[in-house]
Amino acid sequence: MPGLHLYDGRDMITPQHLVAVIDYGSQYTQLIVRRVRELGFLARLYTPEELDEVVEPGAIILSGGPRSTSEPDAPDIDFAKLISFHVPVLGVCYGMQLLNIKTGGTVRPSNKREYGPAALLPESDCKLFEGVSASSQVWMSHSDTVDHLADGCRIIARNSEGVPVALQWGESMFGIQFHPEVTHSHEGRTILRNFLSCAPHLAPFDIGDFRRELITEIRQKVGDRQVVCGVSGGVDSTVLAVLLHEAGVNARFIFVDNGLLRKNEAQEVQDNFRRMGVEIETVDASDRFLEALRGETAPEKKRRIIGTLFIDVFWDAVGDAEMLAQGTLYPDVIESASNAKSKASVIKTHHNRVERVLKLQEQGKVIEPLAFLFKDEVRALGASMGIPHDILWRHPFPGPGLAVRCPGEVTKDKLDIIRDSDAIFISTLRKWGWYDKCWQAYAGLIPVKTVGVKGDERSYEFATNLRAIISEDAMTADWVQLPYDLLREVSNRILNEVKGTNRVLYDVSTKPPASIEWE
Repeated sequence: MPGLHLYDGRDMITPQHLVAVIDYGSQYTQLIVRRVRELGFLARLYTPEELDEVVEPGAIILSGGPRSTSEPDAPDIDFAKLISFHVPVLGVCYGMQLLNIKTGGTVRPSNKREYGPAALLPESDCKLFEGVSASSQVWMSHSDTVDHLADGCRIIARNSEGVPVALQWGESMFGIQFHPEVTHSHEGRTILRNFLSCAPHLAPFDIGDFRRELITEIRQKVGDRQVVCGVSGGVDSTVLAVLLHEAGVNARFIFVDNGLLRKNEAQEVQDNFRRMGVEIETVDASDRFLEALRGETAPEKKRRIIGTLFIDVFWDAVGDAEMLAQGTLYPDVIESASNAKSKASVIKTHHNRVERVLKLQEQGKVIEPLAFLFKDEVRALGASMGIPHDILWRHPFPGPGLAVRCPGEVTKDKLDIIRDSDAIFISTLRKWGWYDKCWQAYAGLIPVKTVGVKGDERSYEFATNLRAIISEDAMTADWVQLPYDLLREVSNRILNEVKGTNRVLYDVSTKPPASIEWE
């Protein structure tokens, strides 16, 4: 794959023959990219304004979005440019409505917003719905609906009320009112596969090939310069460190003990890297981080403080290092909405997306080889390099550490409560065989004190919150139905062994609307 550039993951693959996903701001847009990769093809996200950057795509998908096509400043598309590629096009939700307008049809506001499951009743002779049931559940999320159809437009599916929910123009331009990328659309994967089968020249996505190309391009990009790589012991930075180590570049791997780590984590991280033959340097900056966070309660400000200080610590440790390597993943880029043209909302600023990092990117001093990948793809990449299973399948740990599990001001006393409670929770999950069944689990602090009774005396202490979730890629998550007896054992141990807490709660929130972490 010639011409790779490792700045932000957006140009890490050749643009020819990939599936170009045009982002109109839907919360599900990144899932389209993921589903396409799961079907074995390269995909990349573009804003509508970046259509000119698309070079010889294999297919194009227009995503859904929160806006209405009737708004004066609604996101648009250069339709002449779009059809000039002569490749299959699929419009999803907003994308379908936009295609209908561009081909001469109209869209009108609906009397009510349609959100949730609906029945798809496809035409039997449509290639897009080959192998799809006569009545299949799909997921709707829209308020506008198509009205007048342009000449040459064909209705290829309706809902149970007879309303058109899928259209076709010509041989290979389609529009669907529902979201095939979400699991709630039971046969969405089949529909996407049928669409991609209309494109004869799609570039394949193979993690082994991707790894070899990454190593080649890392060597070309870094050259003789020194690159600093911050490691936390988490999956992302560990895979990045081993990738740089395998590439043989001049790299220093810095592990920062920021005082926001889990119990005994520093020693565990050092032991794991020793097992993999990667030498790391440890910098104890715990006092520096806690002092910087003193008195701060705003989640976004705390994240920015931590992210900026990480960079300061790196540069203090290595002096005139010429480059910075980060384990940024695709969801980090999407949630931070760090692309100024992005139609998506900022969910939260990741520590590797703070202003200083973005400025370093502009100077060509940042490489983020994993920024094109989701978490499970990073694990597959790590497995291809021989990283031990127990290291690869450690639960994800946020870059800002326990600070995002400690709402309000971060103090050492609160962190100690979280650390001790978390250690009990995780060890009990391992004992009961539930650790590997959870995608992520942790204990956090609820910054509210409640009255309790300990040793026949009144106590007034914090509440501890337990969270265990299952997820594919951190973009959506569901809570784990842990056995009551396991939760009872964890609760009893925390209440008896951890000083400063007198109440244990279990979080049964999904993402969305909640996030995985507390902040």
